[in-house]
Amino acid sequence: LSQHFPAMAQELKVYQVGILGAGDISGYHMQGVKDTLGTCLRGIWNRTRSKAEAKAKEFGCEVFDTAEALCSDSAVDVIFVLTNVETHKQFALLAIANGKHVLVEKPVAWTVDEMTEIRDAANKAGVQCIPVHNEVYDDGHLQMRQMVESGQLGKLVSLYIIYNIHHPDQVRAQYPGVIRQTSTHALYKALYLLGQPPVTVTAMRATPTGDDIAPQESIAMITMQTKDGTLIHITTNFAADDHSSDNLTYLTKLIGTKGSTRYSFRDNVINEAGMVHSHTYADYPRTIKHVGGTFINDVIRKGGKPLSSLDDAIAVQRIENAIYESIEKNTHVKLEW
Repeated sequence: LSQHFPAMAQELKVYQVGILGAGDISGYHMQGVKDTLGTCLRGIWNRTRSKAEAKAKEFGCEVFDTAEALCSDSAVDVIFVLTNVETHKQFALLAIANGKHVLVEKPVAWTVDEMTEIRDAANKAGVQCIPVHNEVYDDGHLQMRQMVESGQLGKLVSLYIIYNIHHPDQVRAQYPGVIRQTSTHALYKALYLLGQPPVTVTAMRATPTGDDIAPQESIAMITMQTKDGTLIHITTNFAADDHSSDNLTYLTKLIGTKGSTRYSFRDNVINEAGMVHSHTYADYPRTIKHVGGTFINDVIRKGGKPLSSLDDAIAVQRIENAIYESIEKNTHVKLEW
């Protein structure tokens, strides 16, 4: 079939996925693969084998003894790198060297140079590699982008991305701080919605509680401006929830001269704890499913473009570097693109 009808074979192919890492986020990704047509789970590897065995039992796949064995398995087409950030580059390059397409959790790496190395290796090998910038794959953000592109909003005036979801200090201690952990989402969304990066960045951060357990910041506020004058405000807060009537739990609002649009995680809420959150925000796992499904069925299978690329991840890292510089020097930081 593949010899005589290559297009049909591509449409009928079932892409087999290998999972590196069995942390909390892996369950969302594995469920997404199971729920997506044209994909199946081949296997999983984790440094602590018992965690991999638990996930394999839950989702019905094989446990591999090493990351090398999984990445070199001839049946595997796609590798999801869901390990700790420090090992993303190592495992992404391992998968690429074995000819696999790669989906890498955010942040892709800690530095621009590491991200660039991953991007260039994928391009040289002729495989696809994209970041898990999952929130742009939500229908609400897609509609916002369409309104921008159609001109319905007129000249864009301001973008607000505000996040207030409490994380216990013991959980927060495992993270690098709210800027790297969660402001990353806001930054790639800003690039996606506005279609251009900021040229001026200023920021402040604080740790109002639990600094003896986790000294890294638990709240940060970032203000930026694009070349055409659009102002961007980002708040990321792990220190407290907002359950007030007009809450700012997780809100994206875009205002233009002819209209405005918004999206909120509080639009779809389940009244039970979700991971470390007091509630389950139903849109989040759906975005994880969508990014994996879109990567396999639209980008790999059909040759389409991802909604957010490694170039976007590199741009986000440059902005984050500017954010930290602004905080350290207490000044505005200029960016050239």
